[in-house]
Amino acid sequence: MKTVIWELKFLSAPKTMHYCKKCGARTEHVSSEAFRINAQGKSLDVWLIYRCVRCKTTWNLTILSRVNPGSLDRGLLERFTCNDGELARRYAMDTDFLKRNGAETEVPPYDVTGDEVDLARKTTVRIISRYPLGIRVSKILREKLFLSRKNFDEMVQGGLIRLEDGSDINKSRLYREANVVIGRFSESCSCSDTILKE
Repeated sequence: MKTVIWELKFLSAPKTMHYCKKCGARTEHVSSEAFRINAQGKSLDVWLIYRCVRCKTTWNLTILSRVNPGSLDRGLLERFTCNDGELARRYAMDTDFLKRNGAETEVPPYDVTGDEVDLARKTTVRIISRYPLGIRVSKILREKLFLSRKNFDEMVQGGLIRLEDGSDINKSRLYREANVVIGRFSESCSCSDTILKE
């Protein structure tokens, strides 16, 4: 069975809306890619600094709160101290984390790179993402394969598209990796001939 790799390439960070005290409204905020660290005795706090795009007022997104510095990996603590840009982007791209901190987010624009798939040939597609944005696997597949919702649903029902682990493909979200099997699985698939000709 052929295996291809698709990778999500994000074109920007998620649009992040948070209440700005100075503006008196929810406004768009952008990450400064800088951390603020406060250490008092045996307690350590770490924030990622955001700025309101309207007035530049800062909002500190809580990363760690009242943790023992000795419990942290030394490499991680050094990355916070040095304002590691990649680490900052990792937090800024984590939509679930942002939502838990009171922000509203939208999925950022992205491209899906990788080889085309021949729907008539059984293929495993490994979909990977550097950041855990939780985009629906079905959405990625429909966009990359240029399938309508109707055709996609027919292929799923006919056994032509499924997740390798057997879970519900319509409920699955991509956080790091998803493995999808595409192609003919049995001669009894009633929808296959019609869809593969389209």
